[in-house]
Amino acid sequence: MPRSPEQIQNEIDAARESLAATLDELAFRTSPKRLSDQAKEKAQAFLQSPPGMAIMGAVGLTVTFVVTRKIVRRVRR
Repeated sequence: MPRSPEQIQNEIDAARESLAATLDELAFRTSPKRLSDQAKEKAQAFLQSPPGMAIMGAVGLTVTFVVTRKIVRRVRR
């Protein structure tokens, strides 16, 4: 049974609305501001966890060791 022009127009309108909703969702998901905020939250959560604290402690000790070693080498010269 052939479709009427009104039915075809209704299907086109429904497809257009669906596409618009999909594009809105994609724009929201890929928003640079939202992605930046999400990455910041994840980094903060990791740094407050025990493994994150251990890694930051190790990095701090390494930096302290390297700086101290450079200072000692300069003083000896």
